[in-house]
Amino acid sequence: MGIYEGIFGSLIKTQEGRSRAINYENKNGEKGRACMVDSNLGHSRKGSPCIRTVEPGQTVSLMDIDGTGIINHIWMTVIDRIDDELFILRNIILRMYWDNEDRPSVEVPLGDFFCCGFGRAVQVNSLPICVNPNRAMNCYFQMPFRTHARIEIENQNEVTVPAFFFQINYRELDSLPEDTAYFHAYWNREPQTQLQKDYTVIHNITGRGHYVGTYLAIATLQRYWYGEGEFKFYIDGDKEYPTICSTGTEDYFGGAWSFGAKDGNGSMYEKTFCTPFLGYPYISRDDPYGGSDYWMNDKPMERGFYRFHIADPIIFEHDLRVELQQIGTGPKGLYERSDDVSSVAYWYQTEPHAAYPVMLPRELRIPR
Repeated sequence: MGIYEGIFGSLIKTQEGRSRAINYENKNGEKGRACMVDSNLGHSRKGSPCIRTVEPGQTVSLMDIDGTGIINHIWMTVIDRIDDELFILRNIILRMYWDNEDRPSVEVPLGDFFCCGFGRAVQVNSLPICVNPNRAMNCYFQMPFRTHARIEIENQNEVTVPAFFFQINYRELDSLPEDTAYFHAYWNREPQTQLQKDYTVIHNITGRGHYVGTYLAIATLQRYWYGEGEFKFYIDGDKEYPTICSTGTEDYFGGAWSFGAKDGNGSMYEKTFCTPFLGYPYISRDDPYGGSDYWMNDKPMERGFYRFHIADPIIFEHDLRVELQQIGTGPKGLYERSDDVSSVAYWYQTEPHAAYPVMLPRELRIPR
């Protein structure tokens, strides 16, 4: 059965479960208890649409419920910039815990989780992640839980975050299939990668599951084309050599030939795009037809990409490691590069999951 047939074909059948939603109008998703807060307009008139403030260092629970179910949709929005120097999307940390686990299955800066690296909100139009005007962040990855679900944000900014809006839509169920896998996501960054050493997307997945996506945010620190490095998947005990590799960075994200396009004057530029599973939604170039800047530009440029393995998951039985080579090409051919690279890995697996490395401190998360 195809992806779209599976989604739309289910609409002709009656559905199991009970629809519920959590936001600040109904904090526990209870039946018949939404929209109860008063406002200046009177009773039950939009009295509590958002978390009004999140103070520096404060952790706020968005969802904390007992029971069994599957989260089907998450929507969030927040002011993305407090002032000209503080990028709020990198300093709000999103965490998710399933079934009363001690360590989070998801621990990612808010913007990066929604494919918006560098603290900048950009429009993303994929099947599992959509970011729409204006800073409307949506996630459609299904997230099951058997006994408990907790989702929280932590404000690691030095200033108060005003007006955090969210809604979490889920289906309450009586049980889940025995082979249900849990959703996970992990963020990593190297502000400057080491020459001849592959960048680590995720290195310590242990358990049974399937890898379903990569978001990559790269700020190029050197001249010429940056994207010759291969994505490498070390599956179930692979040591020196991986089982799966791409033929280049742009190839992994579904592009080709440096994402090259030509303007009306014949000048080449990198062309951005969004498709259901593959995309290049963001480049920091001021002039969208700025010539062959990916060959000659010697200033840092930011680029963001996504690849979702929805139709082609990377299946592992015991363990998985994902890495990216830092290789470029220039007038003298291939060469080893050093750039500012960050990423999000998305996958499903059985629990328990391996502990994640401690997240970089705030000063090492702020984009260049």
